Amino acid sequence: MLFAIHAVDRDGALSERLAHYDAHKAFLSDTSAFGVRIVMSGPLVSDDGQTMIGSLFLIEAEDRASVERFHAADPFKKAGIWARVTITGFIRRQG
Repeated sequence: MLFAIHAVDRDGALSERLAHYDAHKAFLSDTSAFGVRIVMSGPLVSDDGQTMIGSLFLIEAEDRASVERFHAADPFKKAGIWARVTITGFIRRQG
C-alpha cells in the first residue's frame, strides 16, 4: 500500500533543518529496518521555489504502523522541526 507523509516545518525551523539535514539524508538511505520503501521524497518549498518549508514522502509499506515507526525515527521528527504532519493512504491513478 502507498502512503503520503506531508510534513510542514514549524516557523523559524530552517536553520535547524539545515543542521540536521545530513542525518536526515543518511536515515533515508536505508529504510529496510522499518519495512518501508521510499517511492519518492523531497522538500516542500515556499513560493520562491527554493526555501525549504517541509517534507513530502510517498512511501510503500505493508501497513500504516510501519510508516508511523519510520516517521517517528526520522531525525527531523526527533528534532521537532515539523509543526504539522499528516499520514494518509494513497491510491496511484497516474504516473
